[in-house]
Amino acid sequence: MITIQIDDDLLLRQLSESDSAPLFAVIDSNRKFLRDWLPWLDTSKSLQDTAYFIRTALEQFSNNDGFAAGIWYKNSVVGTIGFHKVDWLNRSVEIGYWLAAEYQGKGIVTKACKAFLDHAFGEWHLHRVQIRCAVGNARSCRIPERLGFVKEGLQRHAEFLYDRYVDLIIYGMLEDEWKQKRLLIKD
Repeated sequence: MITIQIDDDLLLRQLSESDSAPLFAVIDSNRKFLRDWLPWLDTSKSLQDTAYFIRTALEQFSNNDGFAAGIWYKNSVVGTIGFHKVDWLNRSVEIGYWLAAEYQGKGIVTKACKAFLDHAFGEWHLHRVQIRCAVGNARSCRIPERLGFVKEGLQRHAEFLYDRYVDLIIYGMLEDEWKQKRLLIKD
């Protein structure tokens, strides 16, 4: 099980099935907030749906294809971060994340992404990491921008959000860029 202690208050821990109830509670209590930018809320309506997501993430990990971690702040799960399907041939991966409304603005996801970048480039020796954010989701876009990602382009109507398509901004970071920028970013 992968665990990354970021500071005294912040821990990233690979999800296990025992996390289903607390994770579902966070999702359910933040449903309206999360629905603005996340397309999967309608497929996560029950504790069983959350347990299925975690089982799928554990299978992904066992297949060496990425993993999902709970973001634990002061001993409570407050969101998730994950590596979507790893492209081992091209040594690249995408990071996805979400955070409960009341924990926004504390630098939690920025710190979590920084730890995931260290893992991707340090442990896995990948060459490229990308993050895609919906146009208009300013808080999410600030994370890769703060970390020094390069804004590479736009995918038009790349994600369906319940009643509309949204464009996604593609941000990329290369291994050698992270080695240089990592030293400049404060913990």
